[in-house]
Formats: sequence, C-alpha cells, structure tokens
Amino acid sequence: MKENKSVIYWLLTGCLLIFIMVLVGGITRLTHSGLSISNYKLISGTLPPLNAEEWQEAFDLYKQYPEYQKLNSHFTIEDFKSIFFWEWLHRVIGRFIGLVFIIPFIYFLIKKKLDKTTLKKCFILLGLGAFQGFLGWYMVKSGLINRPDVSHFRLAAHLTTAFVTCAYSFWVALDLIYPEQKPAIPRLKKILQIALFLLITQIVWGAFVAGLDAGFIHNHWPLMSDGKLIHETVYIEQTSLFKNFTEGKSGVQFIHRYLAYIVVAIIIYIGYKSKKIETTLEQKKGIKLLIGLVILQFTLGVFTLVFAVPLWLGIAHQIVAFLLLGAMTFTLHRFSK
Repeated sequence: MKENKSVIYWLLTGCLLIFIMVLVGGITRLTHSGLSISNYKLISGTLPPLNAEEWQEAFDLYKQYPEYQKLNSHFTIEDFKSIFFWEWLHRVIGRFIGLVFIIPFIYFLIKKKLDKTTLKKCFILLGLGAFQGFLGWYMVKSGLINRPDVSHFRLAAHLTTAFVTCAYSFWVALDLIYPEQKPAIPRLKKILQIALFLLITQIVWGAFVAGLDAGFIHNHWPLMSDGKLIHETVYIEQTSLFKNFTEGKSGVQFIHRYLAYIVVAIIIYIGYKSKKIETTLEQKKGIKLLIGLVILQFTLGVFTLVFAVPLWLGIAHQIVAFLLLGAMTFTLHRFSK
C-alpha cells in the first residue's frame, strides 16, 4: 500500500469527484436544468456568460429549442440563469474530472508507478470516463429535437455509467490497498455478485423513474393506489408488457418499487448467511454497512414516493444509492480476495 499511496489517493479522489458530479447531476435533473445549454464547447464552454450581452446570446439560443417553446416560454433571463447554473456546474465538474484522471495518469505512466495489471485497469477507467462524457451530450441531444425532455434510456445509460465508473475505480483502489491474496468464500461471493447485479438493475430503473417523472404518480405505500398492490395501468398502458415495464410510468415505477423489496431481502440474507461462517473484521464491517444503507435507502425511497419527490429527498435517495453501491463493491471485494 505504501508503494502505491499516491495512486490510491488519485483513484479515491476520482471516486469523490464522481460522487459530487452525480450529486450535482441529480439536482440538475430535479430542477429541470439539463437542457439549458444546448451547445457543447469543450474549452470556451468552461466559462459561463460574463456580461449582459453574452447572457442574452445564451438565452436567445435556449429560445430556439423545444423546452423554451413548449414549457418555459414565460421565462425571463433571470429564470434562465437559475437553470443555466446547474447544467454549467455539472459540465465543469465533468471537465475537471477528466483532467484529474488524465494528468496524474500521464505522470504515473512516466514515473512507472503503474504495474502492468493496474495499467490495464486504468485504461478501462479512462475509456469509461470518455464514454461517460459522450453519453452526457448524447443524452442532452435527445431533448433538443421534438419533445422538451431527454430520453430516459439515455439518462439511465449516463447515470449508470457514472455509478459503474466510480465502483470500478474504487475496486482498483481496493486492489492496491489490499494487495494480499486470501481465499475467497465462493458461496457468499456468488450471492454478493447476484446482489450487485440486482442493485445495478435497480439503479437503472431508478433512472427510468427519474427520466419519466414516474415518481409523481401512485404516491401511496405499501399499496400503489386505490387499495391495489398492482395498479391496472401497469399492464394495460402500453402495447406490450415489456414496453409497460420500460416505457410506461406505472410499469417503470412498479419494477422499481417491488425490486426494492428483493434488494433488501437479498442483503439481509447475506447478513444472515455471514453469521454462519468465520469472517474478517473488514467483511463484518462491509455487511453491517450494507444492511444499514439498504434499510436507509428503502426508507428514503418510501418517503420520496409518498411526498411526490421533493428536491432534498430525491437527492438524498440518489446519494444513498451511490453509497450503497460503494458498500457493495467493498464487501464483494473483501469476499473475493
């Protein structure tokens, strides 16, 4: 670990920055600020408009697109500034993350601080980062054509890639923090892998819920509404059941709502199974953290739904999802090596 301390700090700094970016991205989404900047300028776009003339030019550009024409035609330039800020901040953080990953990487490469295995993993990280940047613009582009909203599929791809990039960066850091190889516990490792898959699936459907504003309907718990476990719009809204579950507001919320029970159940089961085997201190801490975070996340999800997605609850729900994935990554790593 001492030999790789600077590399570990670099990777963990990247995780922290991605966390901040996801936080700001969540605020951007929930304040409907994501389509306020309709062009992409890698260098000059780093600075916001600096005078009245530049603000007017930015506002005039915004007026050319569907969000202003169909939803926000009442906006003044002051209203525009409030949504511009969050999208601008989100993009600036993205550029900063790119620099934080690339510049130290080049330095470590020159100084030969990366062994062959770590180097390969870092190339994957850089690829994920570049892909994430592309997905951001690809997502925004979908809201600039006909309807004033981004594709929920592209939103899910953008958000999930951010989560996966952070989790993978954390995994690479853990490989350096714990270089010793210990026998894995195959059965718990397999259950944790299933739990990780379910958690990522739940994150994807959470993004679908956000992208379709599906959290603003069926604001009851534990029943969906009208004394029903499954509202009829879950299975009659679209042309097929698959479309109901991926494009229909009720169907998407149904999957996200009930998959949450499965995620909670499998993590509690992991805690139960771990009691029957000898575990290390790190493994015990990982499982306790998983159980605590999944209960907190489930509780936040219920309140977010019941109160129809107030900004602070929506953000808290997204933050804890991020932390839960981090805890899952740590625990799986400790049971795998």
